[in-house]
Amino acid sequence: MEKRPDARTFVPTLGTSPRGPLTRRRLLGLLGAGALALLTGCSSADGTGRGTAADTITSEGTEMDMTKIRLTVNGTDFAATLADTDAARALVDLLPMTLRMDELNGNEKYHYLDTSLPTASSSPGRIEAGDLMLYGSSCVVLFYESFSTGYRYTRLGSIDDASGLERAVGGGTAEVAWELA
Repeated sequence: MEKRPDARTFVPTLGTSPRGPLTRRRLLGLLGAGALALLTGCSSADGTGRGTAADTITSEGTEMDMTKIRLTVNGTDFAATLADTDAARALVDLLPMTLRMDELNGNEKYHYLDTSLPTASSSPGRIEAGDLMLYGSSCVVLFYESFSTGYRYTRLGSIDDASGLERAVGGGTAEVAWELA
């Protein structure tokens, strides 16, 4: 008959490892070490703690570039982050550029580029103010209103804080300068 451990000395385990049972104390220690590794990995290569225009982050084992750009809409600056798509990477190769973006539907400004960008279109279901999308292979779209949609787009990125965007774009054509931040 197996003897039960005394309640005063019993240590619950969560599993075993080559180093013995995985106790709550060891698990908390491992989680703390992992958190510390993540926090110390967030500094920049130059030691300033500030990121660069193309910071790299890791998500579930895959690397993706988080390229920061600045859009100047009729003289008002907006910070934006490009998506991890082939189209966004191709867009970076065109920067800096200034586009005269025309009004459409009271919710977007658009401009047809002279060149095609790679596409991977899908239906987002919902557009948020500040979304930067590619319609077809050459139409860059800046949305300044949120709404539901059935159209298909390739994601380019989004403005980080779209507050004041609708006022900045105004009615009619808008001049939008795109550049790396």
